[in-house]
Parts: sequence; structure tokens; C-alpha cells
Amino acid sequence: MFFSALIVASSAIASVRAAYPPGVVATGTQGPTNPPQATMPTALNQKSMARLVSINSIDDFCLFAPPEGPSAIADTETEEVAWCMQPRNNARVIPDGTIKGLTFLKTDFYVQIMGHGDFTKLNVKAGDSGGELDPHGAEGSGNPVGGNITTTVADGTDLQIEEWMMYMSADEFCFRACYNANSTYASKYMCEHKLDVMGCQFVMPGTYHEPGVFESCEADVAYPPGWYPTVGNDGKASFSVFEQYWTGVVNGVTYTVGDTITPNAPAATPASSNCVTKATISNGIPVESLAADAPAGAAPPPGFTTSVPLTAPTGFPPGVNGDGAKPPVKGSASANAPSSKSAQAGPSATNKLNSDPKSAGSNQPSTSGSSATTGPSGASAAFRGARIGYSSTGEFAGIAI
Repeated sequence: MFFSALIVASSAIASVRAAYPPGVVATGTQGPTNPPQATMPTALNQKSMARLVSINSIDDFCLFAPPEGPSAIADTETEEVAWCMQPRNNARVIPDGTIKGLTFLKTDFYVQIMGHGDFTKLNVKAGDSGGELDPHGAEGSGNPVGGNITTTVADGTDLQIEEWMMYMSADEFCFRACYNANSTYASKYMCEHKLDVMGCQFVMPGTYHEPGVFESCEADVAYPPGWYPTVGNDGKASFSVFEQYWTGVVNGVTYTVGDTITPNAPAATPASSNCVTKATISNGIPVESLAADAPAGAAPPPGFTTSVPLTAPTGFPPGVNGDGAKPPVKGSASANAPSSKSAQAGPSATNKLNSDPKSAGSNQPSTSGSSATTGPSGASAAFRGARIGYSSTGEFAGIAI
């Protein structure tokens, strides 16, 4: 009976995951330092090199941060390890008091967390303005190498995510994992990884609070980072796409890429709704058990929920009917923000942002009809380094300074 149940559950998972658009579900293997699947609880080990991150809820999430410190993110991009709020995934545990504020957003296309903290406790160098991490990296092997992401937000199972991005500094972070797509908004666009100097509030717009606020919300879907919609006389949407500017000399050859005009804001800041606040978040594990020199292998205190990696889905992918088919397209293309239920015109690779960025950023649509606001670009969690050009993966190659 046990094995029959596993087979049925596995079949249900396969059926649901087959409904995801291409590029959403990761098809590779776990990194060599990671457990086979997301698991909780696991033994405490503050020297762990595991790099499996889970983003499930306001108090069950992980971040990437340096294995040793104090370190600048730009110097350790390929080496970061997983630090989790709960004892999971064989990862290091984030000590209570590290996170000073957090917003958890669930949308139809992605889950996003952003917040404040004292990340010197996670080996980040004090004052470091940070860097950007993603599954690609300058060498195409990921920043960090072997980093993997799961989330239960999409369908109730530990879904392996193909596209994600994270910005991290000494006191701020933002993290997005993309679990849906349509014919216009591919997950690689929603989790764009080539705007590393633009900062959290530009690349991952949302309601950013001051430290002290902990909330979980549903939210409208943002446009892909750097996309600006316009509507033609025929009512159809097109997009101009901002590309980050860089010019320099590599091996005696001068290169210039990107746009000379930098927008001062994203196209729109999506609205949040149905927010639930908490006074704080904690795991209750004694801080001394999470010190850098604490013995490895100690069992976590009792009381942590045991996760079962292989479980039947509790839902279907956002915007997907129960029969596994996508809903029919409704209406014509417009400049509305992304909806998993509509297909819209894709970006033009030659249609660069060359108009006044203020007018380009004046569109303020949202998926639910609630108000959305234009927000300032953020730069506190930006890549720090000397840019020396793009690699074949489209990632900036850089030398830390």
C-alpha cells in the first residue's frame, strides 16, 4: 500500500508539472552539495555547503550568503551557500534577530520576498552594497554554482524552479522565483538576470517597507524587468526593453552595449492585497547552537513540521485549469500587466527604450484593477565590480573591486 501511494502521488505530480509552460520547471540535477530534495527538519550544521534554497512562506524561506566572512557578495557569487529560516535542506540556519523586516508576495507568475536584516550575521561584509545572484552566472554554471531553488507556493509540492534571481547586500535583499509563464512572459523574462546594477525596487518592484514590518500578501504581477508597454492604434501592445549600459575595453577592443538613457523607475509597481502581518518571525533555536563554531550534526529542537518531499499536489499551477489545460485566451492584447490567462505581444529586440523614461514609466496597469504606482529604482543591492563585458550567457563578466 505504501509503494502504491507513492506511485499514485508521483503520477499526480508528473501530471500537474506537465501542465507548466516550458522553462518553468528545472530539469537538471541537484547541486553536488545538496540533499536529493527539499526536506525539513534536518540536522544543524553552520558549516554546511548545501545550496538548496526553498521559498515557501514568510517564516519558511532561505537566502544565499557567503560561506565565510566577512565577505563581499561580488567576491563570492559562485560560492554562496543556503541559509534557511527553518532547519531544512541540510543548510545553515538563519539566527533569530537577523531578519529585521520581510514582505512575502504570492502572484500568478512568481513568489517574491524582500526585506531588511543584519546580514553580517550571514558573513556579508559590513557596508557591502551587494550583488546579484541567478542560475546562470558569467560562466553559465550558476551564481552560486550548484544552487537550486524550490517552492511549494505554486502547487503544494516542492517544485524545482528553473529561473530565479536574488539581490543581496549587507542590510537588504530581494528574491524572486518564477513558476509560471505564457506566450509573452516567459519565466526567463520575469526573472531577468542582466540588470544587476539597477537594484531591488527597479528589478523586483513591490511594496517595500521600512524595517519592523513583517507581512504576507497576494500581489499583482509586475512587468518583466526593464519592459515598458505601449499600445498601438489597433489596441495591441508592444514593449520597449531597457538594456543596461556598459562601455569599456576588453583585450584592446572597445565594446559598448545597452541603452544610454537609464529609466528612473520600472513601468509600474504592482499593488498588494489580502495582507496578513506578524509581529516578527523566528525559529526559536538558541543562538549559541547557530554560532559559527557550534558542533555540526546536532538535532534541531522538537516542534518543527516534518515535510514529506513526495506529496500529491494541493493545487494546480496558477492560471491552469484542473484538467491541466491552460484557460482560453480572452480578449485582445493590451498593455495590461501580465496575466496567466492572456497572451500578449512579445518584446521587440530592436525596440529599445529611447524615449523619455518618465513617459515610458507612466503606465500603471495591474492585473486586478487595483491601483499600481510608479516607484523609484533601488540601487542598494547592486553588483560591485569592474565590468569587462558580456559572456555567451548574457551575464556580465566582472572583476570585483
